[in-house]
Amino acid sequence: MTQEQFLTYQKFNEEIPALAIGEIMKANNIEYLIENTSIGFDATFANNEFTKEYRIKIKKDDFERADRLLEGITLTKLDEVEKDYYLFEFTDEELMEIITKRDEWNQFDFVLAQKILKDRGKEINSEVVTLLKKQRIKELAKPEEGQRTWIVAGYILAFLGGLLGIFTGWHLLTHKKILPNGDKVYGYTESDRKHGFYIFIIGVVFFVLWVTIRIGNYF
Repeated sequence: MTQEQFLTYQKFNEEIPALAIGEIMKANNIEYLIENTSIGFDATFANNEFTKEYRIKIKKDDFERADRLLEGITLTKLDEVEKDYYLFEFTDEELMEIITKRDEWNQFDFVLAQKILKDRGKEINSEVVTLLKKQRIKELAKPEEGQRTWIVAGYILAFLGGLLGIFTGWHLLTHKKILPNGDKVYGYTESDRKHGFYIFIIGVVFFVLWVTIRIGNYF
């Protein structure tokens, strides 16, 4: 099993919750990896948790199963939540936003938001939750637009023969994002990706050209 087959399922700023999720995956025979993608150097020397990142990775085919598993476990813990938990202060609209954008919230808050709405007489049934998830995935699948600044900078750097121009072009051309269902889609529009291809090619050509000139001048 190669690491390329594992996709990021959840991210955490602390290692302990990542390990806990890993144990749940292990107990339910879901293959997983825990990857430490923390920033290696903290310039503030404050051990800032926002410079730390731990990723739980699983196979795409296990995403839906993992969702159901964690949701079921979370349901058993809802009665233990303290009454001063911050979600109880949320408006109905704010709770609906959690359900709509579940990828931006943890599993506990997503499930609790549904319970609070139900207790308020505004239950969101499973069919609506599924529909909202599909709509959210469709929205997230749209490529990011407005990369004009990066494109212009990429062309300039490419003609200067710098490696940054090559890397910028390659990023615009190949960057993909992982959707909540495990699918991978290109992050930028086809037009921006074409610019990325041109930037990459120009960058390689001019890099080789400037290196050749410098070597020629040296001798």
